[in-house]
Amino acid sequence: MSIQKKAQRGFTLIELMIVIAIVGILAAIALPAYQDYIVRSKMSEPLGAMAEAKTTIAEYIAANGTAASSETAYGINLGTRVSDILFQLDILPAGDQSTTADVQFYIVANVYDSVWEGGVASSANVSTFSLSGSTNADGTITWECIPGGQGTAIAEKYLPANCRG
Repeated sequence: MSIQKKAQRGFTLIELMIVIAIVGILAAIALPAYQDYIVRSKMSEPLGAMAEAKTTIAEYIAANGTAASSETAYGINLGTRVSDILFQLDILPAGDQSTTADVQFYIVANVYDSVWEGGVASSANVSTFSLSGSTNADGTITWECIPGGQGTAIAEKYLPANCRG
Protein backbone atom coordinates (compact mmCIF):
# COMPACT_ATOMS: atom_id res chain seq x y z
CA MET A 1 0.00 0.00 0.00
CA SER A 2 1.42 3.31 -0.98
CA ILE A 3 0.69 6.58 0.77
CA GLN A 4 0.46 9.51 -1.51
CA LYS A 5 1.75 12.80 -0.24
CA LYS A 6 -0.20 15.88 -1.13
CA ALA A 7 1.47 19.21 -1.28
CA GLN A 8 0.40 21.49 1.53
CA ARG A 9 -1.50 24.51 0.34
CA GLY A 10 -2.24 27.72 2.19
CA PHE A 11 -1.13 31.26 2.75
CA THR A 12 2.30 32.26 3.83
CA LEU A 13 2.84 34.39 6.90
CA ILE A 14 3.81 37.39 4.73
CA GLU A 15 0.58 37.17 2.73
CA LEU A 16 -1.50 37.07 5.93
CA MET A 17 0.38 40.06 7.37
CA ILE A 18 -0.27 42.06 4.20
CA VAL A 19 -4.00 41.34 4.39
CA ILE A 20 -4.12 42.36 8.06
CA ALA A 21 -2.26 45.60 7.27
CA ILE A 22 -4.71 46.46 4.48
CA VAL A 23 -7.71 45.80 6.74
CA GLY A 24 -6.12 47.96 9.46
CA ILE A 25 -5.58 50.87 7.06
CA LEU A 26 -9.17 50.67 5.80
CA ALA A 27 -10.50 50.61 9.38
CA ALA A 28 -8.37 53.62 10.32
CA ILE A 29 -9.95 55.58 7.45
CA ALA A 30 -13.52 54.35 7.88
CA LEU A 31 -13.90 54.69 11.66
CA PRO A 32 -13.61 58.52 11.91
CA ALA A 33 -15.91 58.95 8.91
CA TYR A 34 -18.47 56.65 10.54
CA GLN A 35 -18.27 58.54 13.85
CA ASP A 36 -18.96 61.85 12.04
CA TYR A 37 -21.89 60.18 10.28
CA ILE A 38 -23.36 59.10 13.62
CA VAL A 39 -23.14 62.68 14.96
CA ARG A 40 -24.78 64.08 11.80
CA SER A 41 -27.61 61.57 12.17
CA LYS A 42 -28.16 62.73 15.76
CA MET A 43 -28.44 66.32 14.50
CA SER A 44 -31.73 65.38 12.84
CA GLU A 45 -33.46 65.83 16.23
CA PRO A 46 -32.70 69.56 16.55
CA LEU A 47 -33.43 70.02 12.86
CA GLY A 48 -36.84 68.38 13.33
CA ALA A 49 -37.64 70.68 16.26
CA MET A 50 -36.58 73.66 14.15
CA ALA A 51 -38.82 72.50 11.29
CA GLU A 52 -41.75 72.40 13.71
CA ALA A 53 -40.94 75.96 14.81
CA LYS A 54 -40.68 77.11 11.17
CA THR A 55 -44.15 75.79 10.45
CA THR A 56 -45.61 77.37 13.57
CA ILE A 57 -44.11 80.79 12.77
CA ALA A 58 -45.32 80.62 9.17
CA GLU A 59 -48.84 79.66 10.29
CA TYR A 60 -48.92 82.49 12.84
CA ILE A 61 -47.90 85.10 10.26
CA ALA A 62 -50.35 83.73 7.69
CA ALA A 63 -53.23 83.77 10.20
CA ASN A 64 -52.48 87.14 11.83
CA GLY A 65 -50.90 89.05 8.98
CA THR A 66 -48.02 90.15 11.19
CA ALA A 67 -45.26 88.74 13.33
CA ALA A 68 -45.81 88.04 17.02
CA SER A 69 -44.88 90.69 19.56
CA SER A 70 -42.84 88.16 21.57
CA GLU A 71 -41.29 84.78 20.91
CA THR A 72 -43.62 83.04 23.38
CA ALA A 73 -46.70 84.23 21.45
CA TYR A 74 -45.98 81.71 18.69
CA GLY A 75 -46.80 78.85 21.05
CA ILE A 76 -43.59 76.93 20.45
CA ASN A 77 -42.07 74.83 23.24
CA LEU A 78 -38.93 76.86 23.91
CA GLY A 79 -38.09 75.50 27.34
CA THR A 80 -35.45 73.01 28.28
CA ARG A 81 -36.15 69.72 26.56
CA VAL A 82 -35.80 66.21 27.93
CA SER A 83 -33.22 64.97 25.46
CA ASP A 84 -29.61 63.85 25.30
CA ILE A 85 -29.12 65.96 22.16
CA LEU A 86 -31.19 69.15 22.15
CA PHE A 87 -31.00 71.42 25.21
CA GLN A 88 -33.50 74.07 24.06
CA LEU A 89 -34.76 76.20 21.18
CA ASP A 90 -34.71 79.98 21.13
CA ILE A 91 -36.70 82.27 18.84
CA LEU A 92 -35.04 85.62 18.30
CA PRO A 93 -37.05 88.22 16.43
CA ALA A 94 -34.94 90.95 14.87
CA GLY A 95 -35.93 94.17 13.18
CA ASP A 96 -39.32 95.84 13.00
CA GLN A 97 -41.98 93.28 13.92
CA SER A 98 -44.94 95.55 13.07
CA THR A 99 -45.00 94.69 9.37
CA THR A 100 -44.74 91.45 7.45
CA ALA A 101 -42.12 92.82 5.05
CA ASP A 102 -38.45 92.40 5.97
CA VAL A 103 -39.04 90.77 9.35
CA GLN A 104 -36.25 88.43 10.39
CA PHE A 105 -36.46 85.47 12.74
CA TYR A 106 -33.75 83.28 14.15
CA ILE A 107 -34.59 79.82 15.40
CA VAL A 108 -31.56 78.82 17.44
CA ALA A 109 -30.97 75.18 18.40
CA ASN A 110 -28.81 74.76 21.49
CA VAL A 111 -27.20 71.31 21.27
CA TYR A 112 -25.19 69.54 23.97
CA ASP A 113 -21.48 69.26 23.14
CA SER A 114 -21.56 65.70 24.47
CA VAL A 115 -23.18 64.64 21.17
CA TRP A 116 -19.77 64.77 19.45
CA GLU A 117 -17.39 64.91 22.42
CA GLY A 118 -18.92 62.10 24.45
CA GLY A 119 -19.50 62.29 28.17
CA VAL A 120 -22.49 63.59 30.08
CA ALA A 121 -24.85 66.24 28.71
CA SER A 122 -24.44 69.52 30.61
CA SER A 123 -26.16 72.86 30.11
CA ALA A 124 -22.76 74.49 30.64
CA ASN A 125 -21.46 72.88 27.43
CA VAL A 126 -23.84 73.84 24.65
CA SER A 127 -23.19 74.87 21.04
CA THR A 128 -25.62 76.31 18.49
CA PHE A 129 -26.76 76.49 14.92
CA SER A 130 -29.61 78.61 13.57
CA LEU A 131 -32.27 78.99 10.94
CA SER A 132 -32.71 82.53 9.72
CA GLY A 133 -36.10 83.36 8.28
CA SER A 134 -37.07 86.60 6.61
CA THR A 135 -40.47 87.58 5.37
CA ASN A 136 -41.02 88.70 1.82
CA ALA A 137 -43.43 91.36 0.56
CA ASP A 138 -45.86 88.66 -0.61
CA GLY A 139 -46.10 87.16 2.91
CA THR A 140 -43.89 84.14 2.28
CA ILE A 141 -40.89 83.36 4.43
CA THR A 142 -37.44 82.45 3.13
CA TRP A 143 -35.34 80.28 5.45
CA GLU A 144 -31.58 79.85 5.52
CA CYS A 145 -29.48 77.65 7.79
CA ILE A 146 -26.62 79.40 9.56
CA PRO A 147 -23.77 77.64 11.37
CA GLY A 148 -23.54 79.17 14.83
CA GLY A 149 -25.76 81.93 16.06
CA GLN A 150 -25.72 82.79 19.73
CA GLY A 151 -22.77 81.30 21.58
CA THR A 152 -20.35 78.70 20.31
CA ALA A 153 -20.91 77.44 16.77
CA ILE A 154 -21.15 73.73 16.04
CA ALA A 155 -18.36 72.47 13.78
CA GLU A 156 -19.60 72.44 10.18
CA LYS A 157 -18.75 68.76 9.66
CA TYR A 158 -21.50 67.85 12.16
CA LEU A 159 -24.22 70.04 10.63
CA PRO A 160 -26.87 68.92 8.14
CA ALA A 161 -25.85 69.22 4.50
CA ASN A 162 -27.82 72.43 3.83
CA CYS A 163 -26.00 74.18 6.72
CA ARG A 164 -22.45 73.36 5.68
CA GLY A 165 -22.09 76.17 3.16
